[in-house]
Amino acid sequence: MNEMQHVVCPHCDAINRIPATHHGAALNCGRCHRLLFTGHPVELAAANFQRHIERSDIPVLVDFWAPWCGPCKQLGPALEKAVAATKGAVQLVKINVDQNQDLAREMRVQSIPAVYAFFQGRPVDGFLGAVPESQVKSFVDRLMRVSGHKPAGAAAADLLGQADEALSAGRLEVAEGFYHDVLAEDPHNAEALAGVLRLHVARGEVAAARELLDNLPAELANTPAITAARSAVDLAEQGPAPGSVAELEARLARDPNDHQARFDFAAALYAEGRVEQAFDQLLDIVKRSREWNDQAARKQLLKLFDALGPAHPLTISGRRRLSSLLFA
Repeated sequence: MNEMQHVVCPHCDAINRIPATHHGAALNCGRCHRLLFTGHPVELAAANFQRHIERSDIPVLVDFWAPWCGPCKQLGPALEKAVAATKGAVQLVKINVDQNQDLAREMRVQSIPAVYAFFQGRPVDGFLGAVPESQVKSFVDRLMRVSGHKPAGAAAADLLGQADEALSAGRLEVAEGFYHDVLAEDPHNAEALAGVLRLHVARGEVAAARELLDNLPAELANTPAITAARSAVDLAEQGPAPGSVAELEARLARDPNDHQARFDFAAALYAEGRVEQAFDQLLDIVKRSREWNDQAARKQLLKLFDALGPAHPLTISGRRRLSSLLFA
């Protein structure tokens, strides 16, 4: 029996139950009989926003925009293209902030374009500004992985998924084999090269990682995958945290609001491989004082997410927790 999922009609807001393997098929709404997947963004307002976010079983990408906003007009086509490629696995909706000012304030939209991603009624990711098309595609692909879908693309995606899974599990030789299989077919595959960089870091071969990184051509070095892997190399090259775990823990016991001590404590935990605990400390700083040191904790979390890779379970859960704090 096929697994079913719920989607909200873009025309009448009715809840429809359809096969999870619909792949954007020409399915009609049970109430208004119009197409559920039109290939176009859905214009929402405050009155039906929550219904589409909370009752849909597919990820919903929300584009906060305004007709006068130049960057919004630049970003819009890239969003539509990336979402259309998912064949109904992701829904794009648009909110005109001029017509929905209360909703924009409720969602803490301070500048546009602002893009928030929701899955199962909860915020899971987001970005601000008119980012390049390649970053939009990576963002949508990441959202598909969060929801359990495979991004549209080449067969290499399966090998890369297996490689990332093996790397996350510490099976380095297995991961290396998958990455090399991809590179044998496509020597310039940025995701596979990024995986090799992370492999070097995991093995403590930081100098080799830096050499590979420094010798990549500019068109590869500036791709989102390599940029993310560079964070892993940069973190590995950083010196030890200023103080031991025990010393920093003692400082926090004396003053839980010593954000610098907590920040250093997170670095010390990360250096010991206690990644989830490092996330806990940085998230605690965001919760206590989001703006501390020019949002240093949030920025460090993003570096750690990049270092682990988008498919790592701790990255996925960490992004969800960070988004919940930022959009609360």
